[in-house]
Amino acid sequence: MVTRREVLAAGAAAAVSTACASIAPEGRSTSRPNILFILADDMGWGDLSCYGRPDYRTPVLDNLAARGVRLTQAYANSSTCSPTRVALITGRYQNRLPVGLYDPLPPGTPHGLPPAHPTLPSLLKNAGYGTALIGKWHLGWPPAYGPLKSGYDEFFGLYGGYMTYFTHRAGAPLGPPRQHALHEGDQPVDREGYATDIFAERAAEFVRRAHGKPFFLSLHFTAPHWPWEGPKDRARVESIRELAHFEGGSPRIYSEMVQSLDAAVGRILKALLASGREKETILIFTSDNGGERYSYHWPLRGGKGYLWEGGIRVPAIVVWPGVLPAGKVINQVAMSMDWLPTLLAAAGTRPDPNFPPDGVNLLPVLRGEAPEFARTVFWRTQDMGVARSGDWKYVQWGTHEYLFNLAQDETENANSILKNAADFERLKQAYVNWDAQMLPVPAEVRRGSYDVFYNRWRTLEGLRKK
Repeated sequence: MVTRREVLAAGAAAAVSTACASIAPEGRSTSRPNILFILADDMGWGDLSCYGRPDYRTPVLDNLAARGVRLTQAYANSSTCSPTRVALITGRYQNRLPVGLYDPLPPGTPHGLPPAHPTLPSLLKNAGYGTALIGKWHLGWPPAYGPLKSGYDEFFGLYGGYMTYFTHRAGAPLGPPRQHALHEGDQPVDREGYATDIFAERAAEFVRRAHGKPFFLSLHFTAPHWPWEGPKDRARVESIRELAHFEGGSPRIYSEMVQSLDAAVGRILKALLASGREKETILIFTSDNGGERYSYHWPLRGGKGYLWEGGIRVPAIVVWPGVLPAGKVINQVAMSMDWLPTLLAAAGTRPDPNFPPDGVNLLPVLRGEAPEFARTVFWRTQDMGVARSGDWKYVQWGTHEYLFNLAQDETENANSILKNAADFERLKQAYVNWDAQMLPVPAEVRRGSYDVFYNRWRTLEGLRKK
């Protein structure tokens, strides 16, 4: 149940947003900004040194945080890839669409993002923007689905959830990477090099290009998602055991993958500066979900695949020179679905009224023109459900239920159900009401189906060793 305080706060933020939408900051043009949206894959909340990573540095992204706004309570809409990407591109809870129920979207599924559904790129395209996606799509396969059918003018990247970093191959989850993954539009293409560098080079070329209108560039890296291959690992013998999700990698390799991504962003920023467009470009950096076993989440609990804080809280940095303050840190609760209304407001356009966003416009808070406000938000996976309202977080995990006060215990260890029964019942009922409005989880999506696949893979590995 949304409280009166939340309604008033959200209304105030919306009013400020409307009032400010037509007012250009002093010294700035009223022209619409370019938008550069950079999405990391499986990067944990603490994997940047500006978020606390103790064993390596990420100087480029740290510098971005110093030049803009850093959010400490930004969340992904899901703890895995595809559902968050559905929420990001539609501005709505992913559970409203069949494609958003797959956690993540497996190869060969008939589901995908419906081309007729309004999206962030299609709405910006209709407003006069040039649009491009470089990197990971993971929202359905051709010929029925794809970036070019959902608002992007250009696409260079992969349709699925992963590919090897040097040979650019993919396969069934946990299986040998044999299928060619890299595409230009709908056509397979060959490129030499490390995937992170290839995507960065293509993005740099895009921002250097002469554009007759503002651009929206989605740069969705695959790093630091497995397979665990650092930029120095080209000579390493490739095998299922080296690349496998459950057996590959090391802290050293992971650190090299993240630092390579950091350096790649630096090359893109250099190209943006050389193009003369840096001051008229909004840049967002965030992740699609929490990290895996080599990520740094302290003091958060859990990681990718779970709705504990470590699985859904992500880094988020926003830079807009001359508009947003520099070096500002905010605690506003934000989610992936908020970027659609936020960026549409920055571009001077609006969402489709037939598909109202569940996300909110964060510009007033980012600009310091409205106070941070409490809100109630929800998550759901195959076996977990969560509601967060203010500092309180309700968690349903199988037959177990929890209530945490995140302001007092970010580690999610102190279950406050007995001491705060009224808050527990309020949030539980809010989750039940929200869940009733969403599509039900299909039986084939239940985690058990993934367990069957995993067990088959383990059996295959046992046979290979004989």
